[in-house]
Amino acid sequence: MEARSALVVVALLASVSAAAANVFNVKNYGSKGNGVVDDTKVRGTVGWESHFFLSFSSSVILELCSSPALIRQQRHRLQPLMLAWRAACAAAGAVTLVVPAGTYYIGPGTLKAATDLKRFGNDWIEFGWVNGLTVTGGVIDGQGASSWPFNKCPIHKDCKVLPTSVLFVNNQNTVVKDLTSVNPKFFHIALLGTKNIRISGLKINAPSTSPNTDGIHIEHSVGVSITDTHIATGDDCISIGQGNDNVEVARVQCGPGHGMSVGSLGRYAGEGDVTRVHVRDMTFTGTMNGVRIKTWENSPSKSNAAHMVFENLVMNDVQNPVIIDQKYCPYYNCKHKYVSGVTIKDITFKNVKGTATTPVAVMLRCGVPCQGLVLQDVNLKYKGQGTASAKCENAKAKYVGVQLPKPCL
Repeated sequence: MEARSALVVVALLASVSAAAANVFNVKNYGSKGNGVVDDTKVRGTVGWESHFFLSFSSSVILELCSSPALIRQQRHRLQPLMLAWRAACAAAGAVTLVVPAGTYYIGPGTLKAATDLKRFGNDWIEFGWVNGLTVTGGVIDGQGASSWPFNKCPIHKDCKVLPTSVLFVNNQNTVVKDLTSVNPKFFHIALLGTKNIRISGLKINAPSTSPNTDGIHIEHSVGVSITDTHIATGDDCISIGQGNDNVEVARVQCGPGHGMSVGSLGRYAGEGDVTRVHVRDMTFTGTMNGVRIKTWENSPSKSNAAHMVFENLVMNDVQNPVIIDQKYCPYYNCKHKYVSGVTIKDITFKNVKGTATTPVAVMLRCGVPCQGLVLQDVNLKYKGQGTASAKCENAKAKYVGVQLPKPCL
């Protein structure tokens, strides 16, 4: 069965203003919220291996816009959580579903998105304004294949963005683990304005040809940890956008895809700095890029990308293993009037090894001269005739230890 609307979760910080007849508390329908009893009481279902848990440290409300997102089951009787949900959706006018603090086990299954783009806004499932949310297990299927032909963003600068599968917005102290996302219409997962979120054990999959299907995209967030995750998709495995601080990525398998990116940065006015990024113990297989910092030329305002370490990285047949590109523009009609307004400084690439499928294994193309670049123990071999090379532009780099390709002079 298809999910027909976005799910919005907000913290219950004040009394509910909706009319009493339109407020539905799941506890009144028999939900336990103890993490043991299946709060959907699905019966007769066999053969499922994934399970969903939602845990809240404080009460939340679910504001339902139209018909509910449903868990696809083979044979089912949905009680009591779904009874509350269906009662809320059957009521006239705006409705509020109250979910008291607790851990809600919502059974095995797959959440499947609708294929009709008219049913969506900017995203499909949205968790917002919650302190202490935990989402565990389950499969999110964006059913994006039918929508990808309508995505014109790879060729048009001003395009209509398709819906992201899961958005976390303005949450604090969040845990997301053991979740699977497949075939989103746009991003798999996006973080916006989050503080202290730990993501681990995710499996993210989409074809290498699927457009703009970033695995995890991050903006305006502080304290992000992504570990022990496998991402195979059609765009960046992880993209760190503007306004982020203290982002850690460790033990992530990436490929296929476009690699691990900081950016793109500098496209819009008023963008925030990106600082304190630590990427380690990551493996790239068959990706377009390895680790990349990308910024636009002609930036309308100034910002910084600073204090980053990329270490212990393995490149398996990667086109561009190490790249800084301050002339980033994916379109044909790009203007090159002014250098990027993003200043890049204090960036370290350490213990990077493996194979490149193009001759230029290290590209450091800076606008305003990059400051404080360090390359330590880089060993990248060209998988073709000849040896790997490096190209640099306005890059002030310090070289330590093994250097293959040879440093730019």
